[in-house]
Amino acid sequence: MPHLRSALRAYALAVLLAVCAGVVAVLVAGEFGLPLRDPDGFLGPAWVRLPVIVVLFVALDVIPRAIHQRRHVVQVLRERYGPGRAALVVVGLGTFYLSYVSYRNLKGALPFARPDIQDGALLQLDHIMAFGYDPSHVLHTLLGTGVTAYVLSAVYLVFLGFVPFSVVAALIWLRDVRSASWYVTALCLNWILGTVSYYLIPSLGPAFVRPGRYADLPATGVSALQQGLAETRLEVLINPLTADGIAGVAGFASLHTSVVFTAALVAHKIGLPRALRWALWAFLAMTMVATIYFGWHYLIDDVAGLALGGGSVAIAGWAGRAVDRELVPAHVLEDARPAAVSSGVAAG
Repeated sequence: MPHLRSALRAYALAVLLAVCAGVVAVLVAGEFGLPLRDPDGFLGPAWVRLPVIVVLFVALDVIPRAIHQRRHVVQVLRERYGPGRAALVVVGLGTFYLSYVSYRNLKGALPFARPDIQDGALLQLDHIMAFGYDPSHVLHTLLGTGVTAYVLSAVYLVFLGFVPFSVVAALIWLRDVRSASWYVTALCLNWILGTVSYYLIPSLGPAFVRPGRYADLPATGVSALQQGLAETRLEVLINPLTADGIAGVAGFASLHTSVVFTAALVAHKIGLPRALRWALWAFLAMTMVATIYFGWHYLIDDVAGLALGGGSVAIAGWAGRAVDRELVPAHVLEDARPAAVSSGVAAG
């Protein structure tokens, strides 16, 4: 398999950091008497949804090829996903899962480990950076609080599915394994470095400390999510052992921004199709606007998110020697579409 050693080097760093994060999560949970949880998402527990998405993406890759080439599905499956490639998929998913679960549990311990939130100072910095104005109020005035709120809410919530789907898409559809490992390792670094940022500057975000500023916004999926997170956080603070979820509120830095920036940057550097690259950059811009519009984050949170995402891409690239001059942009994505909708795709 081409570039297998490079992929393994990148994963070696990710595995090491994920294991360390897991150990720290266990120690922190023990210190404060908190349960370790596998955080659920709208697609179900991570350990369930990731394998299901893998099966879906493999099926979308293999079945159309088998039909198009008039070959048995098992033959195409063995050809496309030999032991080496399968091992990289398993290692990539396992590392991502451990990093994510550690991140969520450490984030859940934040109110106990760092109760001294810094929102007051961040609110002041927000006004300085916005030349004396409230950034969210400026956006509400410029963009309105009607249709825009629903559009930005949809954009913000797409992120919840974007992360697992993009991880699996990279592992299954990117035929250059260095590129796949580069992206997955960068995402793992996002979770770990993001956790560090939470503990360095603990904060909740404008909507949680100044909810009145967002009272004029209509009820959307985002407002429901914010209310749910606030209620769950209160339940955890009252009794973490009986609470159903994890205290999942933290401001600095914005991991929505960092993760989407990571995806857009990697896609740009490895030369994915132009339409996909521009879609990711547009998604990043709208995500950043949504974080301020709904009061999830301060301006500095998004700036820090960009730095965190860029740093994660650089470190992951160094770990796997996946720097610009070493990657070959051509054929990085051998065929992101099922074979049935592409013309004359050769087995690769």
